[in-house]
Amino acid sequence: MTPPLYALLNSIVGLDRSAMLARVMTVHPALEASGATVSRAVLAQALNMALFSDVLNRVPFAEAYVQDCLRDGAKVFHDHGALRTVAMTGMGGLPAGEEAIVRLLRPLGYVLAEVYPLDKLRMTGRSYKQLDYPEDIAQFFISELHPEKFSEPFQKAVRGVTGRSRDPLSPEAKDLLARIEQNGALSISQAMTLLPQLLACFACQHDTPKLSDYETLLAESAEMAWIATEGNTFNHATDRVADVDALAQAQKNLGRPMKDAVEVSASGRVRQTALRAAMVMRKFRRGDGSVIVREVPGSFYEFISRDSMTDAATGERKLDLGFDSSNAQGIFKMTTAA
Repeated sequence: MTPPLYALLNSIVGLDRSAMLARVMTVHPALEASGATVSRAVLAQALNMALFSDVLNRVPFAEAYVQDCLRDGAKVFHDHGALRTVAMTGMGGLPAGEEAIVRLLRPLGYVLAEVYPLDKLRMTGRSYKQLDYPEDIAQFFISELHPEKFSEPFQKAVRGVTGRSRDPLSPEAKDLLARIEQNGALSISQAMTLLPQLLACFACQHDTPKLSDYETLLAESAEMAWIATEGNTFNHATDRVADVDALAQAQKNLGRPMKDAVEVSASGRVRQTALRAAMVMRKFRRGDGSVIVREVPGSFYEFISRDSMTDAATGERKLDLGFDSSNAQGIFKMTTAA
């Protein structure tokens, strides 16, 4: 009997891709167990694996790296995924800011872990961890951009881009989220109904932007310009590795477009770097109603190393699952310099 985790993945990405993810991704054995229902943790893991696969589909060098791991019998550990939101009301049917995504995560057992000011970017980042398997199921790093900290023309352009955003969640999906939040589990058929709608939330929910709006946004914020073309798409997925410095050098030796330097947290325990963003072709509307296509930065793939730390409350050693505002702002440049 196929475990619920892989039954869900099969239904989303197909048998071959699901089998590949099972071979290459590190998954806690308890999440691969057979059963008649889908726990919130299993659904969270399925969502993360599908989102990870989506990044590989859109970032060719990330796919190449993972194929190297498959060839060499190595594993990847999906540490966290990141996405960007806009903290502005009046976004059509979409909730403002991070709530567009947090409303999905809460029923899957995620809780707020830390808040990270991203002052240089006029944004705020928040990390969310899964309570049942905090070290094993990927975290989410959700950033909110604050339009009120920019010029009035910028704010007008934000409204022009996002003002008619759509809510991808149906009433049925919202009901199923309420059920799993209350009961901690769904039937396999219910989970198969819900998972595609959860994935649909990690996409662009607004129409093709006006070129004039995009250029206004780009002049003040590369991050908001990225949102204008990519929306709430997974900005990046992240592989937790033992030695990020050695890995970065190995990728550079292969000629892959890596970030120049490794970002090191103030504690010294968290080190991050990344492959540069893939370039993608996106449509824009001109003033006369015609459409133009331009090359813009898409998503990217990150690497992170985490050391252990002593828990101040218990005295026990545990993995440092935190982030760092300076590190995060350095990583954000992957979609600027591209």
